[in-house]
Amino acid sequence: MKTFIKATLILAVTAFIGECIEFVINMVLAKELGEKGLGLYMSILPTIFLVLVLASLELPISVSKLVAEKDEKYHRSILSQIMNLAIITTIFFMVVATLILPLVPVFNEYHPLVKWLILLLIPIVSFSSIARGFFMGTHAMGKIAISNFLRRALQLIVLVFVFQWFEFTTDTAIVLALSAIVASEIAVFGYLIIEYFIKLRYLNSKPGSYLNKKIVKESLISVSLPTTGLRIFHAITHAVQPFLIKAALLQAGLTGDMAIEQFGLLAGVAMTIGFFPAFIAHSLLIVLIPTVSKAYSQKDYPLLQSLLRKVMQFTLIYGVPAVVVFYFFSEPLTQLFFHSDEATLYLQMLWPYFLFHFFVIPMQAILIGLGLVKDAFYHQIWVSLISFSLMFILGSLPTFQMGGIIIGMNTGAVLLMLLHYLSICKKIGVTVFIKDSIKESF
Repeated sequence: MKTFIKATLILAVTAFIGECIEFVINMVLAKELGEKGLGLYMSILPTIFLVLVLASLELPISVSKLVAEKDEKYHRSILSQIMNLAIITTIFFMVVATLILPLVPVFNEYHPLVKWLILLLIPIVSFSSIARGFFMGTHAMGKIAISNFLRRALQLIVLVFVFQWFEFTTDTAIVLALSAIVASEIAVFGYLIIEYFIKLRYLNSKPGSYLNKKIVKESLISVSLPTTGLRIFHAITHAVQPFLIKAALLQAGLTGDMAIEQFGLLAGVAMTIGFFPAFIAHSLLIVLIPTVSKAYSQKDYPLLQSLLRKVMQFTLIYGVPAVVVFYFFSEPLTQLFFHSDEATLYLQMLWPYFLFHFFVIPMQAILIGLGLVKDAFYHQIWVSLISFSLMFILGSLPTFQMGGIIIGMNTGAVLLMLLHYLSICKKIGVTVFIKDSIKESF
């Protein structure tokens, strides 16, 4: 438990600094791109993340889980086999992306260079995912923290330097903003790979044991495939969401430019502010996956129950005050980006969406550690169907518009949290109040 707390604190402190930088990044983007440009930028990001999910195959999660469950003597064998797999999958995705990306209609509204920037990210993310997963599994959270900080810091430096000295059209500015993401990923890749080979040289100096290829393959597939499926579905829903919102708002009577601007205020301002404290939830996620995996492999149910209890308590401690601040100080916070009454209202209305997602993020890590990735996947499917239906039906009504969109988003967040929570309680043998143990069902 001490290792868990220490690792979480290291990640949380660094992530806090990173989120502060991210906050400034979005302020710079809002200033330089304008409302419509920010809307276009935020609209393309989910598509980029979808490509990156496919490229990574969720190796950080599957590798960290496998490494945490196996003794150090097997690590060299595991890493060697995973590297071979990554080379094959990277070549495959590079070829497929080269053929498909030019045909995707989403990119028609953007500069031609955007699709090639995405292509460049595929090998970078694929190989850095192995190093990231290994360090997560060995609880080397300091290296994960440094890599996360590097990504944000370099992105901000590039943006500030470029936009301070030059002026660009909106299309070119969006390309440069995306180029800053690529530059930061290259820096993170360089750092993680150097640290990875240093650790690999240490492992080569010690006697190791071979782990059967079939065991490694099955272990990776059992986690990577459903987790990738979950992330792909999540990425697809986020990629579709901007266009669903735009379609609903057009149906409600708004023009195309107005719909894009409203989405920019929602995603680029309200959600940037509201998800600021989520760095704590993401820190918990990174630490929980290997910790829960190891505890579950050892059938240590008291530890699992204790982890769930602490996660719930800790999330309440920071989550409730955070949404209270967002609600009552929404106007000065949103005016850091734009002087917009709509953005202020959106931030206030979205408080349930933010609060329940603070719970959902670490719960997904617990589900993965317990081998319940498929359950998390099914939860996401059902919740997305309900949420998207409400968003379109209510959002297309002239009396609701963005209010209807937000009602659908809030409903989805509440349902997803409840489904995750009930599944975890059932699996580890506790009641919904996490007090009295119940009989194990497996």
